[in-house]
Amino acid sequence: MCLAIPGRIVEIHGNIAKTDFGEGVTRNVDISLVQAREGDYVIVHAGFAIQVLDEKEAKKTIKLFKKLLNIPV
Repeated sequence: MCLAIPGRIVEIHGNIAKTDFGEGVTRNVDISLVQAREGDYVIVHAGFAIQVLDEKEAKKTIKLFKKLLNIPV
């Protein structure tokens, strides 16, 4: 089973984007598979952004993840 996590792009340098996954977690993500800009939300799997999400859908997904992990929303 695969799990893709939503995050918001903070900075872009070439094909690498610093991505904020919330709760103080940021990681570098390869964005060569999508057309993303700073501020966009992306779904990340295995270090690659595989889809750009609209903000409303991203926040809905993040809220669901937090609920599953018992993190206050």
